[in-house]
Amino acid sequence: MSRIGKQPIPVPDKVKVAITDTTIHIEGPKGKVNKTFANVVKISLDKQVITISPTEETRFANAMYGTTRSIIASMVKGVTAGYSKDLEIQGVGFKAVLKGKQLDLALGYSHPILMDIPEGIKITVVEGTKLKVEGCDKQLVGKITAEIRSHYPPEPYKGKGVRLVGERVRRKEGKTVA
Repeated sequence: MSRIGKQPIPVPDKVKVAITDTTIHIEGPKGKVNKTFANVVKISLDKQVITISPTEETRFANAMYGTTRSIIASMVKGVTAGYSKDLEIQGVGFKAVLKGKQLDLALGYSHPILMDIPEGIKITVVEGTKLKVEGCDKQLVGKITAEIRSHYPPEPYKGKGVRLVGERVRRKEGKTVA
């Protein structure tokens, strides 16, 4: 039995929760999210408190019990406080520009990289080299951040590329002339 799954999830006053079978819809000041879970867990709402319980005694049900609770707690936090990740671009001539609902990345390639910004995600560009990805869905914020970073991950010789703020890149020594 999961120790995390047993804990109830308090729902703040400004958050609306709707549960239908194994699907949960949560709406708050920062946005709305919904998710469908496996039918081995039962989700219930009672007096602004969400509780999760397994419907059967299998290994999979016990695994999904704690996972479901953790995901729902993240959803509640996302619609009240939101999630954000900061990126920085390092390299001569490397920059990012917002063009409507697209992010234009100039990362040293012969062509610009155009990324569509999905619904529910807000990207802010400061000084052309600092990006902030914000949204109410934790998984989507992480996915978009990883996608932006994957276009030019930091390389170990000069340190150029897109990195998370505070990420440490191990540098390598270049070739030496004998």
